[in-house]
Amino acid sequence: MTEISDFVKALSGKPILVFGLGRTGMSVIKALKKVGATIVAGDDNAENIALAKNMGVELLEGNDRAFSDYAFMLLSPGIPLTHPQPHDVVLKAQEADLDIICDIELFYRIFSDRKTIGVTGTNGKSTSTTLIHHILEECGKTALLGGNIGTAVFELDVSDKNAWIVLEISSFQMDLCPTFRPDISVVLNLTPDHIDRHGDMDHYMQVKERIVELSKSSAENVAIICSDDTHMQRIYDRAKGLALRDIIEVSTLKSLSDGVYVEDEWLYDASEDDDVKIGDLSTILSLRGIHNYQNVACAYTVLRKVGIASEDIWRAMNTFPGLNHRQYLVRTINGVSYVNDSKSTNAASAAVALGCRHNVYWIVGGRQKKTGLDGLEEFFAHLKHVFLIGESTEDFANWFDNYGLDYTRCYNLEKAVAEAHDMAQENRGQPGGAGVVLLSPACASFDQFKSFEDRGDKFTTFVKALEE
Repeated sequence: MTEISDFVKALSGKPILVFGLGRTGMSVIKALKKVGATIVAGDDNAENIALAKNMGVELLEGNDRAFSDYAFMLLSPGIPLTHPQPHDVVLKAQEADLDIICDIELFYRIFSDRKTIGVTGTNGKSTSTTLIHHILEECGKTALLGGNIGTAVFELDVSDKNAWIVLEISSFQMDLCPTFRPDISVVLNLTPDHIDRHGDMDHYMQVKERIVELSKSSAENVAIICSDDTHMQRIYDRAKGLALRDIIEVSTLKSLSDGVYVEDEWLYDASEDDDVKIGDLSTILSLRGIHNYQNVACAYTVLRKVGIASEDIWRAMNTFPGLNHRQYLVRTINGVSYVNDSKSTNAASAAVALGCRHNVYWIVGGRQKKTGLDGLEEFFAHLKHVFLIGESTEDFANWFDNYGLDYTRCYNLEKAVAEAHDMAQENRGQPGGAGVVLLSPACASFDQFKSFEDRGDKFTTFVKALEE
């Protein structure tokens, strides 16, 4: 593509350092190498280094280039930038006053004229971005989906300049975006997560908040902010005070005189005229629960700013199939639901799934976050039994012992599915309904799986193999 070629030519032969050779790093190497960029690659993983070597790029290890010789360093978002301590390569780049960016920032520098929608928040990012993308396509708009979900930005075909690029943006990515700000920015919510990588809640909030700053690419920037929690209210108040963007407030907890809100499970639009009643959210089965009402309200607001009519947005929402690994119904056996919520990697995310279900046979565990399961005590009445998996098994067993809850140590997912299935089927005639076998781990997956997707896929395989 000519834009990439022109960008590389402007570097005047300066090499680019790419450190971290996962999906995003490799996608950048492939795109830039095609147009003659000089790439130097590094990684802490020997297998990734071998892949880069096979691609014919220079390797950082054994290279005698000074860091000041590079045009910039493209860093994988998974590598520590600030906490718990900067990676050695980050310190060297900082000493050389080298620009440290991620693929989204680089994409913006090359394709600054493309129309972007960026969604961030602790929970709900994937559902919201997928929902926005779905509605755009259903309403006849050209749309691309990427970023922290699915496709790396340098793997997207952005030749159509009229396409809307919908990006899920993590805090790690936003921390590596010194200038990129989407044309339409969404902040969904903010609860403690990734504190080990951001140091404290204030820094985590500051990183998320950058997305609503003014973009250099457009004079018509929009910020959509859901003010349902204390941190988000502070972000909304500051953004409104600075007035850098067209700020639209969204809430699922209170009615608004100016904004988009949910009340008694109905979506209302008060952003332009008097309250307009849009639709009954309880009728959209793929978007059930208060957390999804945040996603719906924010997505609806995005699409109104794109210029789509309310009735067309509502029609398209009703065709949304749901997001795999996020409260996805895999199967129903004799009335018992089997739900894949593998994307639940922290307690706040698990709270969302537990909060909208009863008679839950809960499969939980993995590589636990700093906050553990704290905050989930209010959902104990929703539980029938707990099945513990992963390296957190003993810690979580001790935690549940403190509350006198019944649990079974399963250690691995296959056993947990089998045990939960047997118990749920045996108890399905009891009061309260047939219940649900819910995988909502509240933990990272890397103790036993390659990713949360791998964990969810395995759960799906085990569930589909169950006999009725």
